Amino acid sequence: MIMSVEHKDMANAIRALSMDAVEQAKSGHVGLPLGMADIATILWTHYLKHDPADPAWPDRDRFVLSAGHGSMLIYSLLHLTGYDSVSREDIRNFRQLGSKTPGHPENFVTPGVETTTGPLGQGIATAVGMAIAERHLNARFGDDLVDHKTWVVAGDGCLMEGVSQEAITLAGHMKLNKLIVLFDDNAVTIDGSTDLSDNTDQCKRFEAAGWATKKIDGHNTEEIYEALEWAQKQDKPVMVACKTIIGYGAPTLAGTGKAHGGPYGADEVAGIRKNIGWDHPPFEIPEDIEHAWKREGAHAQPLHAEWSSRLAASKDKAAFEKAIAGEIGDISAVVSAHKKAVVEGGESKATRQWSGAVLEELTKAVPEMVGGSADLTGSNNTKTKATEPMTPANWGGRYIHYGVREHGMAAAMNGMSLHKGIIPYSGTFLVFADYSRAAIRLGALMGAQVVHVMTHDSIGLGEDGPTHQPVEQVASLRAMPNMLVFRPADGVETAECWELALKNQTGPSTIALTRQGVASVRTEHVEENLSARGGYVLSPAKGDEKVVLIATGSEVGIAVEAQAALEAKGIGARVVSMPCMELFEAQDAAYQSRTLGGELPKVAVEAGVRFGWDRWIGHDGGFVGMDSFGASAPYKDLYNKFGITTDGVVAAAEALV
Repeated sequence: MIMSVEHKDMANAIRALSMDAVEQAKSGHVGLPLGMADIATILWTHYLKHDPADPAWPDRDRFVLSAGHGSMLIYSLLHLTGYDSVSREDIRNFRQLGSKTPGHPENFVTPGVETTTGPLGQGIATAVGMAIAERHLNARFGDDLVDHKTWVVAGDGCLMEGVSQEAITLAGHMKLNKLIVLFDDNAVTIDGSTDLSDNTDQCKRFEAAGWATKKIDGHNTEEIYEALEWAQKQDKPVMVACKTIIGYGAPTLAGTGKAHGGPYGADEVAGIRKNIGWDHPPFEIPEDIEHAWKREGAHAQPLHAEWSSRLAASKDKAAFEKAIAGEIGDISAVVSAHKKAVVEGGESKATRQWSGAVLEELTKAVPEMVGGSADLTGSNNTKTKATEPMTPANWGGRYIHYGVREHGMAAAMNGMSLHKGIIPYSGTFLVFADYSRAAIRLGALMGAQVVHVMTHDSIGLGEDGPTHQPVEQVASLRAMPNMLVFRPADGVETAECWELALKNQTGPSTIALTRQGVASVRTEHVEENLSARGGYVLSPAKGDEKVVLIATGSEVGIAVEAQAALEAKGIGARVVSMPCMELFEAQDAAYQSRTLGGELPKVAVEAGVRFGWDRWIGHDGGFVGMDSFGASAPYKDLYNKFGITTDGVVAAAEALV
């Protein structure tokens, strides 16, 4: 426990490092660290279960700074408690190239940062996924290996963002009692007082969603201790509204919109030093305060040692470590057997149905897979016999009914992946990727191992019309760095794409699937995963080759029909299936050229916009697809209306040869 060094000295160390870093960088947001220093000090030195010597300890508590603009709060905490990831030099180089202290916390830059935050609301929504992962893994492996909490610091902006409502109601419904949100209730945003734009009673809002709430003075140490003790004893998620002063100690800015961000200037910083009683030079922490922080920062190391002993003796050690590592084992035999059965069956089905069929096998083989859907289970085909619903009465279930919460669902999946131990997948309609895009993008930035099942992938969904028919979504997802976008042509490619998505441990995957039935284009069984190279020659030309037809998804079948029609006219055509542009782009130039026929003219066929295709077909290449929104009609009528037909492909090819 803290003895000679007082709480205020330790809290002021956070304030000092934060204001000095922002002032030196002439950039950043110091208001939150100044205001939340008291709460953070008590949490990190007494209640947060963590070990600075091992930031990846699986049973650590998770700390999420949802209000990521206040990043100097977490950098100061990591540095003061003894994490090697943030040195004093990193603090001095806040927001500078190459430091471990970027403008917003990045999980892939700074060990000890659990999730990348900055876009407001994403942190609290991601934390819900972490709390779900903890409860699920606890059900699987027991208290001895999994028993920890998820703590969140969220601000007014986080709670104004719409995704927070999705996250809050989902957490309340699931009774995530290991989730504790500390609301930095300073009633200020950039524009000024929150009265300008909002008058929500946040405690009542959380209570209505099934949370326990408490209001405290965020600068009263006794109230903070009592609230944190109370929060850990509730049988539901907890929100503590901590009334704080943004820019605490600033003589002219404290409690104002201007306290939110930007350097305060030398006079204001000098005033803070005087007001909080900190007379030490910039970036200097007295030895006794540093020692107290290091000592208290290590308070949970005995718990870590006890946990390590339990893990070493556990019968579940191998399974637990495999799950945490995100390893899926060798699923090639499962996938190959399924592919063989698909070829032998020769059925025509929607690829969403083929996805459901291969998931039946994969979810049996990979117990780490946890599925779900945003209220479209029957349409997405994401639930299998092996995945019972996950509920407060059955945390061991492996299927989450997310409700109509696409954005919250995507963010929660990021949290599950970052937590480790779960490989999450979930479904919605492809057009609603726009609703969840911010979370999908963060998942790509963070390298989250998640699979987004996006069905009803084109105008082929038919009568629901242009509001539900995606035309630009596939292209926009392909434009996202570190995202694999799969659009399989039939049951065989669907199985191959699932195998590749599950093996992708460095980022998210999107699998875009049809509503309408498609005929098999892979009619002979091969063991090799042909989709692994992103694109491959599905059907070589018969005779003198004059043109190359490149297609994805349901349009591969149209390209195959066009190939036969062209050859009847004496025009040899090659058909290339390209289920994943990103994997094809990763191949060497020789393979790409060999597959695409070198300088031969090319026609791309896809029921979406042309954007992104010129890389492969050239500016003068042919394109059969969409250049407008769709319409409401049966899907065959729509393909005819928009010219995505055999005749349309033949005409485009003839124009080039």
